Amino acid sequence: MGKITGFMEYQRLQEASEEPQKRLKHYKEFTLHLNDADAKIQGARCMDCGIPFCNNGCPVNNIIPDWNDLVFHGDYKTALDTLHSTNNFPEFTGRICPAPCESACTLGINELPVGIKSIEHFIIDKGWENGWVKPQPAAIKTGKKVAVVGAGPAGMAAAQQLARVGHDVTVFEKNDRVGGLLRYGIPDFKMEKSHIDLRVKQMEAEGVTFRNSVLIGKDFPANVINWAKETISPEQLNKDFDAVIMTGGAEQPRDLPVPGRELKGVHFAMEFLGPQNKVNAGDKFKDQILAGGKHVIVIGGGDTGSDCVGTSNRHGAASVTQFELLPQPPEEENKPLVWPYWPTKLRTSSSHEEGCDRDWAVATKRLEGKNGKVEKLIAARVEWKDGKMVEVPDSEFELKADLVLLAMGFVSPVAQVLEAFGVERDARGNVKATTDGENCYRTSVDKVFTAGDMRRGQSLVVWAIREGRQCAREVDAFLMGDSVLPR
Repeated sequence: MGKITGFMEYQRLQEASEEPQKRLKHYKEFTLHLNDADAKIQGARCMDCGIPFCNNGCPVNNIIPDWNDLVFHGDYKTALDTLHSTNNFPEFTGRICPAPCESACTLGINELPVGIKSIEHFIIDKGWENGWVKPQPAAIKTGKKVAVVGAGPAGMAAAQQLARVGHDVTVFEKNDRVGGLLRYGIPDFKMEKSHIDLRVKQMEAEGVTFRNSVLIGKDFPANVINWAKETISPEQLNKDFDAVIMTGGAEQPRDLPVPGRELKGVHFAMEFLGPQNKVNAGDKFKDQILAGGKHVIVIGGGDTGSDCVGTSNRHGAASVTQFELLPQPPEEENKPLVWPYWPTKLRTSSSHEEGCDRDWAVATKRLEGKNGKVEKLIAARVEWKDGKMVEVPDSEFELKADLVLLAMGFVSPVAQVLEAFGVERDARGNVKATTDGENCYRTSVDKVFTAGDMRRGQSLVVWAIREGRQCAREVDAFLMGDSVLPR
């Protein structure tokens, strides 16, 4: 490494961000990337550790020590090339990935880990600022046609890889813009959508065709965002293309089957988050759900729930409360026990810092209201014994609730889409396909492949990119007999 003793000399530096009360007045990103001098110092903290566990902690296997060293030496262009060699969209992961690589950092055993995510953020922003991110069209076209169903990060990664080796790729998206949950799930204050738009322009220059507002399949459920204006059958895709990749999301939300669920004011998280991003893009949305002046309760303690908290506060909610069914995790992980794996510990997001009452080990028993509108939530404390949930006696309580947002995760891809394709499903309702051995990422239907959340279930953007890249290699080998794309 550039400075062997850097990890002993320098402290971890968090990226600067706008104060909570100021950033609540807008929906733009409020976290700044490092400057050149700070990035050099943070790169110097990367140890000459011998076995870089961060590489395996990262789902796309980023070559982290190499680009840390390149940043230390000021060779940002080569650092960008190294970063792009494993990750098509580091501007996405550098903003919204929870950084499992940092949990695997060797320095993190007894010190704060290297700020890998902040360095990644710095590299890709430096690349865009200097015009280093350019289209890479194929020199020779193969004449093979590939359809990608779903324009989220998995579909985008697969499409870009396949276009770069000469295939004609068409991406079909049921919504009006590319990005999947990056576009209509992740709030703009975490990642502005201009980053997606830049990549779309790059991919179009590389030969990728995007067809938005097109649903592949039929009978889409009402509780999942669908702004399609045209429908195409899977049979037609199989007829028109040499290969098809299913890369949709695990969009079927987990419901809350309690009395009062049918009351007005009780919504799935995506019914709240998606329209807000659409409004931020300048579109009109007459039935947008607004939290202004309301007492909001968010049920679910994960990232989606956190996004609901941040958006509710920007609406001007009277109060925001977030419940989690599981017990409160410890503030610090037991590193000797869990390192280098992703630890269970208390995580406080930027949205929580902006204002939120959080509570754990709470189960919702019922919702009550008048004239068909929710007014209060009845809950109870619970304990977990031998893996089973037990209600604490005499622990029932109630809270005022004008808006209840269900952010309890997603159970599976939309079943109707999988049924339309006729693919075999696993026990969790995902598309059944292996990631190793023969026939990687291939479904039970000839010529049809799958990757991302539709195959593995609800997961991280970095896993979507990994699977999209790996699936692209398998499709290329299927079409050409072999592939030069990385595994």
